[in-house]
Amino acid sequence: MLIESGDDRIVFSAYDFETAVSVTVPATTPDAKGSSLLDFPELKKTLAAMVAGEPKTVAARTRVSLTGDLLATEHLTVPVTTHDIHEYTQPLEAVPAMATMDAQTFLGQLNRVLPAAGRDDTLPVLTGIQITLDGETLTMAATDRYRFAVAELPVTATVQPPEKPLTALIPAVTLSVLAKRLKTHDGPMGIGILEDDHAEGERLAHRPTPRATLSLGAVTVTMRSLDGGLPKYGKLFPKTCETSVQLDRATTERAVKKCQAVLNAKGLRSVPVLFAWDIDGNLTLAPRMDTAEDAARTKGMPIPTTITHGTDEGLRGGLAAFNPTFLLDALGTFTSDTITLHLGEMKDGQLSKPVLFTEGPEMATQGYKHLVMHVRLA
Repeated sequence: MLIESGDDRIVFSAYDFETAVSVTVPATTPDAKGSSLLDFPELKKTLAAMVAGEPKTVAARTRVSLTGDLLATEHLTVPVTTHDIHEYTQPLEAVPAMATMDAQTFLGQLNRVLPAAGRDDTLPVLTGIQITLDGETLTMAATDRYRFAVAELPVTATVQPPEKPLTALIPAVTLSVLAKRLKTHDGPMGIGILEDDHAEGERLAHRPTPRATLSLGAVTVTMRSLDGGLPKYGKLFPKTCETSVQLDRATTERAVKKCQAVLNAKGLRSVPVLFAWDIDGNLTLAPRMDTAEDAARTKGMPIPTTITHGTDEGLRGGLAAFNPTFLLDALGTFTSDTITLHLGEMKDGQLSKPVLFTEGPEMATQGYKHLVMHVRLA
């Protein structure tokens, strides 16, 4: 970790070739500027050791000084490992903020798309969250091929908006860690995005590194963008549907958890849960049993519904099967009392297309939508 002092402040910097972080804190510093390159794991453990035995409140208020390679408190002075300052790799340069947004609104929308990001490192593009800055709107999108989540939030431009949208594909694991740190940040947050817009075939040495920078008060985080981009999801999300069904979210979530627990208890792994409509249009949710006899004897949990578009005529006697984990992830990203399922055509008694989840009754709802792939039963 690089420590730079001067002007009554200290800047702590770290870089792991993918993410560059700097934190500025007020401090009493000498008139002359100085810098040190320290072993961060050792420094962290040494600081903890030097306040061992103290109550947490006392430890938090302990004053620390660093002179050369000597770390001191009022009780102890010990040497710590330092490195040649020239060994520090030049980090990614921060991108100046192009827009600002409310940090907690950003966190809320980010947490909605994170569950949909892929975890298969052999498909690195799908492990990222695609962030697009377009005028006064920031869009985040993620997919693992089985679900696709898209969230939007308003931003305030701080510079002349670019002529075209700017996009960065940031590793979901990085944003997941950052989300934990955002919980206590109250106030605005800046964002800047730099794309690789150089001509094809130009020497790599002269091409800028695509990246995005988030600035939160004293903290600046610059993240390298993954190569590639997510599929253009505009055509993946349906514009029309046969039927829209409004469900009570809490009841549906309880039903999925019960069905998943039954499947786990019976040792049925990777088995879907079933939305089933009877001939009268009543909906139940049940675990899929491994034999036809057990399935015929299984009674699902009733789910009250309200038709907000179309009729239940095409749903009667039909089934819609889903991975219960994906279903719970989708339900957990909503905060409203009700959610709406937009369903396509039933073919041979089964759903034929993925289901679109929205908070309100409209398919083109602004803010957030979540597409979940159905399971085709043999």
